[in-house]
Amino acid sequence: MPSKTFENLPAAKQETVRQALLTEFSAHNLADAQVARIVKDAGIARGAFYKYFTDLPDAYTYLYHEALLKLHDYDIRAHRLQSAAAYVDQVAAFISQVNTSPYYELVKRHFAVNEALLQPVDSTLRPVTATEWAVMTLVHEAIKEGLRYPDSSDQILKRLRAALTALLAKEG
Repeated sequence: MPSKTFENLPAAKQETVRQALLTEFSAHNLADAQVARIVKDAGIARGAFYKYFTDLPDAYTYLYHEALLKLHDYDIRAHRLQSAAAYVDQVAAFISQVNTSPYYELVKRHFAVNEALLQPVDSTLRPVTATEWAVMTLVHEAIKEGLRYPDSSDQILKRLRAALTALLAKEG
């Protein structure tokens, strides 16, 4: 996550850096990204980049988190289980919003390549039940498929609804 130095920058400068990160990480996989292109695009010194972020994965994680905050107008990981229909509606909304957003390439590249390059999130941060984990896994897989195969979104959502309905029926 960004340093206090970055957080203390004027909002316009932070946005310039975010846009440079978005340009780089939308066009290049994390493994191929370059600080040189980011600093050139942002108009900052290489040393400033390292004052703002520990390294490229840190900058990427920050940007991806910011993108998700802007894309999520709901909490798909609510602290209580929802209905299958509610999850399906949220996935459909997320996919349609991503497809028209400046973050489309970033999110698509994240699921296709970058997710595997990052350190796994420590799941002890918020313990989840087996059912919550299964719901999260199904939802994320449906989002991945929806981004990879946008013409099949209806079929993907139908399958998600059936799987979640069966899974959540066992909880009730």
